[in-house]
Amino acid sequence: MITTAETYHVPVLLQESVDGLDIKPDGIYVDVTFGGGGHSREILSRIGKNGHLYSFDQDEDAEKNILNDNRFTFVRSNFRYLRNWMRYYGVEHIDGLLADLGVSSHHFDDETRGFSFRFDAPLDMRMNKRSGMTAAEILNNYDEEQLADIFYIYGELKNGRKVASAIIKARSSKAIKTTGDLMQITESLFPREREKKETAKLFQALRIEVNHEMEALKEMLYGAQEVLREGGRLSVITYHSLEDRIVKNIMKAGNAEGKVNQDFFGRTVAPFRQISNKVIVPSEEEQLRNPRSRSAKLRIAERCKM
Repeated sequence: MITTAETYHVPVLLQESVDGLDIKPDGIYVDVTFGGGGHSREILSRIGKNGHLYSFDQDEDAEKNILNDNRFTFVRSNFRYLRNWMRYYGVEHIDGLLADLGVSSHHFDDETRGFSFRFDAPLDMRMNKRSGMTAAEILNNYDEEQLADIFYIYGELKNGRKVASAIIKARSSKAIKTTGDLMQITESLFPREREKKETAKLFQALRIEVNHEMEALKEMLYGAQEVLREGGRLSVITYHSLEDRIVKNIMKAGNAEGKVNQDFFGRTVAPFRQISNKVIVPSEEEQLRNPRSRSAKLRIAERCKM
């Protein structure tokens, strides 16, 4: 499959998310989800010769889109290690961080990666193909309770336990290796009118578990609290309720649980000030142009005094 930076991933809420960074020409910025480089290009177009952009991506496929610019540094790593890498590059504080948390169009369109049930492919789903368990390994090794929890918590599947039971039964006679194998097991478990939506939730749950997405997101956001300078901006695009809840809570209260802390005088103590109390969503025009954007929500916050 031939992929270019333009087809790898169509950036969502491009102008709105980069506008939210309130870019300073000589500032230091981080794009923790490089992908096809769309957001990174826009950031680079707004910084001057003394500004710098660090972009993260753990997928080796994204390296094909690296930008040839001396103001740009590509970091091949999971964004959960944000703090460590900034320390490695001698960066004490940054002026803004952008995250587009959705899975790239490239991953869904790549027939070999197992992210989509449109293709019969090996159940891999790893963003970083060099390490970690594949989706197939999880399906064949986790016990019934573990699988049921994943499907219910990460996929919000009401019949997650029933799905887990069917998988345990099926794998006792034959290992589950491909998306086709999984579809065959679950095809009778979802109502025909909701089959695609329920299957999408199942695949989402597996992908989140394979890539430890929720844990990585929390670590990255806690790291952002430390490296963002006072007045620095955090611009985050989410696509499902689980990640949006974490982003909302950390922006509001500084922790993933949303527990509000108060000082001695009863005043709320929070690391961020939300720029807008309402989430920003794509225009109707963008949603028609890029269907993937329909579930996107953008939240922007400013780092308070440290």
